[in-house]
This record gives sequence, structure tokens and C-alpha cells, in this order.
Amino acid sequence: MIPTVALIADIVGSRNLADRSQAQDAMRAVFARADRRFPTEQPLWATVGDEFQARYRDLGSALGATALVHLVLPDGLDCRFGLGVGEATEIERGQGGGTIQDGTAWWRAREAIKTAHDLQDRGQPSVRTWLVAEDPALTAAVDAFLLQRDHTIARMKARERRLAAGLLEGRTQKELAQEERIAQSAVSQTLHRSGAIALAAGIELFSEVRSA
Repeated sequence: MIPTVALIADIVGSRNLADRSQAQDAMRAVFARADRRFPTEQPLWATVGDEFQARYRDLGSALGATALVHLVLPDGLDCRFGLGVGEATEIERGQGGGTIQDGTAWWRAREAIKTAHDLQDRGQPSVRTWLVAEDPALTAAVDAFLLQRDHTIARMKARERRLAAGLLEGRTQKELAQEERIAQSAVSQTLHRSGAIALAAGIELFSEVRSA
């Protein structure tokens, strides 16, 4: 069986949201936007409460999608991501299109999102994403990247996030300058200063790493 990258995402502080239904709709919309640039193997579906699941064919797509979602979530909405590399087996398909799945990819994704939550509670508030794979070297390399990636995104201001998102979506600096009504040189400076260029380069490197 070909390995896959399973994603478990949950909404942070969902019990405190004024409208949980609206928050879930926003999550679906944001993931649909990410899916246009980083296609899923199986699109996002809601499971229980504030939790969602999806699957990706490779690490680059999973890392790119979670970065883009993190960047474009609307104010007041935040989420965590657990990524697991392994096998996934469909056990049952529901009437609404969602499925019940099992396998090492899902076990590791569950472990990963729990670790992300634990790290936040232990004094690393910027952590939003974690990964677990069978290969400990791959796990360590990806998680080292994710620690820096999430910290970089957490420090970005609103315009820096918009520009970083546009970069990940493949828009040119000229297009971004027109959208923001600023000089192209200002876009370039902002992308470098905020860390967006390095973030995109890191995701591109991992896109060469297959799940296997």
C-alpha cells in the first residue's frame, strides 16, 4: 500500500466561539482555497465536534496546505494540525460523503495533534502543526521546520500574511503589489523581511520528498 499523509485539524477554543456553525463553514472555505493550490488526495470533511480530516499524497502538499490555511484563517478563528505519514484504510463511507478510516497514518496524525496541543500548553504558544512518521529522521526534520514555520507565521502582521499567502498560491510580486496598492519593491522587501520567502522555499524542498 502506498503511504499517504493524513491530516487531523481542530478548531482552537471552539467552545468559546459565538457561532460554531459559521466557524466550520469558514474552515471548509479556507481549506477549499488551499486545495486549489495544494490538492488533496481526499478533501476535508467534518468528523465530530470541532474536528476535520483530510488526506494528501505527499509532504509538500500537506505542508503547503496547512501553511496557507494558517495564513488566511479569518480573525478570531484558529486551528491546530496533526499530520501522520503511513497507511490509511477506508472502513465505511457515510451518506454525507465522509468516511470512517483506520491505519497508521491516522494513528500518527492523532499522536501529532496531541503533541501540538501539549507543546502549546507547555509554553510554546506559536506551535500549530506537528508530524509523526515511521522514520524518526524524517519526523525530526519536518518538525524542526514546522517549529520555525509556525513561529514565523505567528509573528506576521496582516499585510505580511496576505503577501505570504499570495506567494504560496503562486501569484507574482507584480500582482501582489497591485492588490495591495504598493510598489513591487515594497512587496519584495516585505516577503524577505517577514520570512515568507524562506517559508515558501522550505515547503518547495519538502515537495521533493515523497511520502515513502
